[in-house]
Amino acid sequence: MSMVRLLDDDELSPAAASVFADIRATRNTAFVGNFWRGLAHDPALLRRTWESVKDVMTPGALDALTKEMIYVAVSMANSCEYCIRSHTAAARARGMSEAQLMELVAVVGMASETNRLATGLVIPVDEAFRDPPPKAAESRERRPA
Repeated sequence: MSMVRLLDDDELSPAAASVFADIRATRNTAFVGNFWRGLAHDPALLRRTWESVKDVMTPGALDALTKEMIYVAVSMANSCEYCIRSHTAAARARGMSEAQLMELVAVVGMASETNRLATGLVIPVDEAFRDPPPKAAESRERRPA
């Protein structure tokens, strides 16, 4: 059960209603999910969170599907059912196949297992992994002639 009552559209403050209108316009849908309805009790938090989500999830160096799949993976690692379900739906809408979902689940499971093994055994990080590899030009400069 939710910690807060989920607000219906007719219960929104003008500030929250404005955010809901932007969510609808940005996503080209009438649907506004329960996450946003819970945050609507605090219009400043609602706006700040929505603006951050819009900014981060806009395609950039990573395409929209990749970002959604990363969101699903992190949500699985954090055990957030709401985010797993909502971002899996978004990833499917952007073309994620069932095979991709199953591979994603396998990667999350494998990473979780090996993370726990490395953490539990306090395995030191290899020096080769500590610094980023040199750029191609730097690497040529450093090679003996």
